Amino acid sequence: MKKLPEVNESFGDLYQMLIAPIKSKLLLTGIELKVFNQLSEPKSADAVAEAISSHPENTRLFLDGLAASDLLEKNDGLYQNTAVTQTFLAEGSPTFMGEMFTSQAQMWDPALNDLPKLVNEGPPPPSPEMDMGSEEMWAQFTVSLANYERAGVAQQAVEFVSELPEFSSFRKMLDLGGGPGVTGIAIAASHPHMKGVIFDRPGIIKVAETFIKEYEMENRMDVLAGDYNCDSIGEGYDLIWTSNTLNFARHDLDSLMKKIYDALNPGGVFISFCEGLTNERTKTDFVVLSMMSFALMGQDMCFDQGEIADSLLRVGFKSVRSRTLNAPWGTADLDIGRKA
Repeated sequence: MKKLPEVNESFGDLYQMLIAPIKSKLLLTGIELKVFNQLSEPKSADAVAEAISSHPENTRLFLDGLAASDLLEKNDGLYQNTAVTQTFLAEGSPTFMGEMFTSQAQMWDPALNDLPKLVNEGPPPPSPEMDMGSEEMWAQFTVSLANYERAGVAQQAVEFVSELPEFSSFRKMLDLGGGPGVTGIAIAASHPHMKGVIFDRPGIIKVAETFIKEYEMENRMDVLAGDYNCDSIGEGYDLIWTSNTLNFARHDLDSLMKKIYDALNPGGVFISFCEGLTNERTKTDFVVLSMMSFALMGQDMCFDQGEIADSLLRVGFKSVRSRTLNAPWGTADLDIGRKA
């Protein structure tokens, strides 16, 4: 008689992966329909349907799906945002992440929707639509990136910098590849006298200028537009900060690091807070998966752990200290280089 196979494993994790796209689609649809805007206070499904002009029964089913995904709470037939969704998914919050999540998903979609073909045939010829270096794409993304920085990223950067023994002596800093500039603004504002410069591409710098004005830092923050691979990044800095923005220089990293070294004053400090892939470039999962669409399209620019630190030492930094830390998006490597 044929026996059943002996099974010592569970397929539960595989099934969870299978339903994960349903959860992400629920999340993105909730953002698109502005459902989370309606649920700062408890409401019935009928009340939500009336507010967003949707089908009452399907709205109830949709809200139940959000609750099943722990994006809403449901009590006595009434739905309400969780603390997380209220903080990050209700419009009007300074930490609203809905636009960024939507933009991110749109950037991933072209490759993910054509995944079998990309695996079979390799990346397509370069296309402006999928150019990770497109200034227009990043300028559009930069506006929503400001809320991401306000949602804990900038606060963590301030903590790192303010703990440096040299902090009190700093007079001028550079936020290299600073995007909206919120992090650079926060670092400068945490110091009684330090002034700052935000460096990024011309279209992105225009966005940064709006946040300098919003935070009333016009007297202490300046901007510098260019491409750090080929343009001057300025000079006379006591601190240069960068976070997840060195990727465009990965294949000629030493050239950029030498430029950074030369731009620092004697005794200056460079800080990079960036991914560092481990386990033969399979971890951390967040970085590998979030960057996979770009990599499949022929733009694999993620750093291996230690790659940035090694470059710092090669170009002349007298000491480099590195550690892996938790960040709002996962884990990242904090590399601190000091110039003699």
